[in-house]
Amino acid sequence: MKVTMVMKEFKGLTLDNNDELRIAGIVRESIVDGPGIRFVIFCQGCPHNCRGCHNPETHDFKSGYSCSIDKLVKAIDENPMLQGVTFSGGEPLCQSAGFLSLAKEVKARKLNLLIYTGYTFEVLSEMRKSNASLDELLNLTDILVDGPFEEEQKDLTLQYRGSRNQRVIDMKLSDEVNAPVLIDGDVSL
Repeated sequence: MKVTMVMKEFKGLTLDNNDELRIAGIVRESIVDGPGIRFVIFCQGCPHNCRGCHNPETHDFKSGYSCSIDKLVKAIDENPMLQGVTFSGGEPLCQSAGFLSLAKEVKARKLNLLIYTGYTFEVLSEMRKSNASLDELLNLTDILVDGPFEEEQKDLTLQYRGSRNQRVIDMKLSDEVNAPVLIDGDVSL
């Protein structure tokens, strides 16, 4: 099965570079987008267009605004109480080079990293073979919430996900066994 990243460029708009990200917005303190107090970046652009998506305004690759990695790092540094950072969307993995740069800064600060993606772990396992920045980004990820939102499987009682098909995956353990290791129950790092 051949899988490729969608939309690296869109009519002159570069979506994947090391210095900046195309984002829809940020939340400086969240307790619902992963364990502990988190800084959340909502990227702009998503190829999945899930029916019933919680963030449909993030789908258009041309919307949102450009934000430098340095500016995001400074905003993260303003809060010494943060326990982690969450990359959400949109689809953060469409901007893997930029999010990799930011992930390196996050890990240098000893913060944990959670990424939401509409791709499944299995599809990403294939994609990362031909995309070095994606591979390195996934290696730095502590928790991955994978899979598209499926409206017919919507379940508001789930922790950190919106539909039953989505999984909360321990990426460190998953990389060791080369298969998704699911986190059941309370997620803590």
